[in-house]
Amino acid sequence: MRIYPAFFRLVFSGMDPERAHRIGFTLIRTAARTPAGPVMRRLMSPSPKLRTRAFGIDFPSPFGLAAGFDKEGSGILALTNLGFGHVEVGTVTAQAQPGNPKPRLFRLVQDRAVINRMGFNNDGAAKVAPRLASARAALARTSGAGRPVIGVNIGKTKKVDLADAVEDYLLSARELAPQADYLVVNVSSPNTPGLRLLQDIESLRPLLTRVREAADESAGRHVPLLVKIAPDLSDADIDDVADLALSLQLDGVIATNTTVTRGNLVTDPETVTACGVGGLSGAPLKQRSIDVLRRLRSRLGADGPAIVSVGGVETASDVKERLDAGATLVQGYTAFLYEGPFWAARINRSLARSR
Repeated sequence: MRIYPAFFRLVFSGMDPERAHRIGFTLIRTAARTPAGPVMRRLMSPSPKLRTRAFGIDFPSPFGLAAGFDKEGSGILALTNLGFGHVEVGTVTAQAQPGNPKPRLFRLVQDRAVINRMGFNNDGAAKVAPRLASARAALARTSGAGRPVIGVNIGKTKKVDLADAVEDYLLSARELAPQADYLVVNVSSPNTPGLRLLQDIESLRPLLTRVREAADESAGRHVPLLVKIAPDLSDADIDDVADLALSLQLDGVIATNTTVTRGNLVTDPETVTACGVGGLSGAPLKQRSIDVLRRLRSRLGADGPAIVSVGGVETASDVKERLDAGATLVQGYTAFLYEGPFWAARINRSLARSR
């Protein structure tokens, strides 16, 4: 199973990263449609020891796949076959959009990191919603009550003015909430102009309040609502987000998104500069992500809203460290690109042995 890193170096490392992602994801989806699919599901299914309850939902494992890998809900079943306890789809916008011009995805292999400025490329909420419904039905058939969980991450359509952002989010919430196990409001991507301004508490309060109302009304039930924040917030701003989460009785906070900083890198600075603007993810983000997690948990309290920790997660030890620090769930993404399809199952096995 550890053959993949060598395969990555030989095959994918010299390939355009976005093309490599597309090929890899296609292979994962193709395998799921063959007789190997059910076999993979059985072999990689998380141990019952790992079952975790968060915001009223039972997760087969505390470890899941962060938003960004499956932007359009086209491979949920295939990804859950690999052992992820949940898959967060998105970021999805109300209107379909192509994202930013290419190239827009860059690897920093020495740092086990990625820089992206994808720009929320996706098919739009109306096309994603039926895929979610189909995936939920299929997972219910194959996994029963203990099925993997589907989260949906929503963001602002780029061409929509910031003044109209709330209405834009509401369109996505109404379309997607009925098919989502939980919903995430993404106000922290650095790749949509002005988006991070919505992290200001005065903007965030009405946005979250109205999205929650629209989501619950559309779904006919309470849809757990979380907000995803940036690692670049000041400690005071993190405290403000925590206080807002308590005030609004949010179900959780996802910490953190990618960073616009370029610290803690061993890659040649000229190479980094040549990549241009975008969000940095992967191993260099680990310490800041943990710091934000600890600050949030201290502010939210031990029995406060859930925290989903993401950023620099590579190993089962990383996952355990986040859980011990107060995370309810943990997500990964960038290491998946470097570790390959057996990564989640390997983490789950190690976690189960420690319990």
